[in-house]
Amino acid sequence: MRAPDLDRILAAMLKTYDGISDLNFSVGHPLQVEDFGELKAVHIDPPLERLTPYQTEHLALTLIQGDRRLMRQLAVEGSCDCSYSLPDEARFRVNIFRQRGQFAIVMRRLQASVPSLASLQLSPIFEDIAREKNGLVLVTGPTGSGKTTTVAALLNAVNEKQAVHVVTLEDPIEFFHQPARATFNQRELGSDFQNYPDGLRAALRQAPKVILVGEMRDRATVEIALMAAETGHLVVSTLHTIDAGQSINRILGMFSLGEEKQLRLRIADSLRYVVSQRLAPKIGGGRRLLTEIMGHNLRTRETIALGENEIRNLYDIIEASSPYGWCTFDQSILNAFDAGEISEETARLFASKKGRVTRGIDLIQKARGFDNSSDTGLRLDIAVDAFR
Repeated sequence: MRAPDLDRILAAMLKTYDGISDLNFSVGHPLQVEDFGELKAVHIDPPLERLTPYQTEHLALTLIQGDRRLMRQLAVEGSCDCSYSLPDEARFRVNIFRQRGQFAIVMRRLQASVPSLASLQLSPIFEDIAREKNGLVLVTGPTGSGKTTTVAALLNAVNEKQAVHVVTLEDPIEFFHQPARATFNQRELGSDFQNYPDGLRAALRQAPKVILVGEMRDRATVEIALMAAETGHLVVSTLHTIDAGQSINRILGMFSLGEEKQLRLRIADSLRYVVSQRLAPKIGGGRRLLTEIMGHNLRTRETIALGENEIRNLYDIIEASSPYGWCTFDQSILNAFDAGEISEETARLFASKKGRVTRGIDLIQKARGFDNSSDTGLRLDIAVDAFR
């Protein structure tokens, strides 16, 4: 398959729905797109009703564009990551992988322009995060929860207001930051550096004030990132974890038990913010960003250093610190429900502590004038009396 043929297919797929985030090519299935979180089949002319192994292999080779490193990685490791541009229309982050001896491809559509904090309607506390001068900032969440977009908006805020040197280590580069006040040097895994630990070590010699590490993947990356945060750099990175507590545990899990005490102290001193994200379906279509935001204070440092227990846990600390802009997922869920953006079913489904969310929903409904007691036995008592 030639690149112009692939471009025509991609362009046709992008025109099928308004909320496309991913393109999916799997053997035995038609062409598929993810529209507002739901996978849907698409049909183009000429039709590709069911992809064959031959077709997906040719699609994969066209996307790799003869890159020997990617071909070797795909052959040895079973998957590879790259980027692909559709001229004047879209850019994609691409993952090609083997499944049952056949190729499959998922292409994540990237935004054409760097988002701002205002355009994403993020909490004002993100302005404070962007003003941090050192330490570690983590943006966490499952795949497809918008971590990269949030990080790009944070760096855009730095770019607009601070004359600093920013070095990014990405796999692949997803947003190109244009010069404003900051100077950006964006490095891509594979073409500009071979692995995150080596890229981070080199970055420390490049006099940056802000370092973006695309993902905390292993122990070596965490060690050097912590060292960078401890030596006066602001390090921004992502983790595939669901909340602040799990983020701490994931980092601790990369080290031995004998190192845990010292590591806890280092994290407690270096960690500035943990922003965790989930995307929930909105009423009427689209998705609503739900966030948990934890900053740093004496209570969080103590809890991270000593560990959580029944009377000392991060959830309660975040909830009590809501006047400072922090919030738990459950508080974010209740705010979205109160604004009429998500349904009651969605609110309960995404809750961290379902009992607290249920009580919050009841209070919101009572404030709206809806009384749950209308469905109790009181109505039945009145009906029985009428027959006496």
